[in-house]
Amino acid sequence: MNRNHVFSWLWLWLCLPWVVQAAPASMDHLKRYAVHEPYEDVREMLELAITERGLVINNVLHIGEMLERTRKAVGSKRRIYLKAEALAFCSALLSRKMMEADPHNIVFCPYLIFIYVLPEQPDTVYLAYRRPLGNVDPASGKVLAEVEALLESIVQDVL
Repeated sequence: MNRNHVFSWLWLWLCLPWVVQAAPASMDHLKRYAVHEPYEDVREMLELAITERGLVINNVLHIGEMLERTRKAVGSKRRIYLKAEALAFCSALLSRKMMEADPHNIVFCPYLIFIYVLPEQPDTVYLAYRRPLGNVDPASGKVLAEVEALLESIVQDVL
């Protein structure tokens, strides 16, 4: 083996951990569920599942409308969603615990649950949320697991 070949293998061996970490981890960053019910019914059940826990929906993001409204302006012909919204809310208790564990955990607030319908699947309503993941300290990890459990329980109530 010549010297250049050895250095190539050594470089590959040293850089491999970064290459592996940079690869997207399929669907680890989100949870997604499909429901075969009318959008309006699923949307109402989602809103109830949030508010029945004493949580306040402080914003509704009309993502589908924004993308459709700006489609021509950005030079696109493709319609991405028939309907798409995100409901934003927080839990005062969990948010406080999360930010007391680490003030930088502010990036995980507010919590969002997305509801959308794709043009190719007009009879399927998707519910999804971003998993609060990250390379965090143990205290943050514990409360972020509680946040994920809350998001999952809300979605399960709708299903």
